[in-house]
Amino acid sequence: MSAPVLSIRNLNIDYVGAEKNFHAVKDVSFDIAPGEFFGLAGESGCGKSTIAFAVSRLHRPPALIRTGSEIIVGGRDVLDLDTAELRSFRWREVAMVFQSAMNSLNPVLTIEDQFYDVLRAHTKISREEARARAAELLKLVDISPDRLKSYPHQCSGGMRQRIVIAICLALNPKLLIMDEPTTALDVVVQREILQRIDVLRKRLGFSVLFITHDLGLMVQVSDRIGIMLQGELVEVNDAATIYKSPQHPYTKRLWASMPRLHGEQIKPEASS
Repeated sequence: MSAPVLSIRNLNIDYVGAEKNFHAVKDVSFDIAPGEFFGLAGESGCGKSTIAFAVSRLHRPPALIRTGSEIIVGGRDVLDLDTAELRSFRWREVAMVFQSAMNSLNPVLTIEDQFYDVLRAHTKISREEARARAAELLKLVDISPDRLKSYPHQCSGGMRQRIVIAICLALNPKLLIMDEPTTALDVVVQREILQRIDVLRKRLGFSVLFITHDLGLMVQVSDRIGIMLQGELVEVNDAATIYKSPQHPYTKRLWASMPRLHGEQIKPEASS
């Protein structure tokens, strides 16, 4: 078997307070294989985004990753990288689509300028080469290269979301982290974006860490799914098993909480 793109071992993260620390992530371990679409689901506040930020080393105080935690990407522990190594690591090996990504574009720069900023920061590419690369990337997400001269406010929410995804793919990362990437988008646009990501994943070979509280959406696109509860990873299984025969009581309750269009509503099991 080939080595995992991402291997997390014994990840523990605290938020340090003046009087008391909050243990946000508790001994979490999982792998993501090359080309795999891995979903991480759970209620708000369970630690999903905290894990995503840890993989890219984006945490700032009061967040503290405990000694003994490991985040292995490309054979290196991300937690051991210095500032220069981190700069090269981000975008090239791991790129991240943040929550409300469609609002993360700079409103006073054209789409072309925003592509150029990313490419110039990590390569010695010329302006003309950057423009050609940006046009190529926009085509990958079904947007006309004519939009390079547009400003973000001149694009729809779905287009802005796809532009952010295209920018994240500019340096061919091995892993794309998507933290609630379809928030505030209608269900039709959600489906279009996730279908496009799946096509690009299979074509370009990158892996995806997809984070959401929407288990129904996740089952449709993921190969495997991890379920988070109060900072712990309580179940990891293939998507079909999570859907048809979940093992953990919390996973069962998550499914029971979802409204059904047909048939009787599932009654959640009583908590022990």
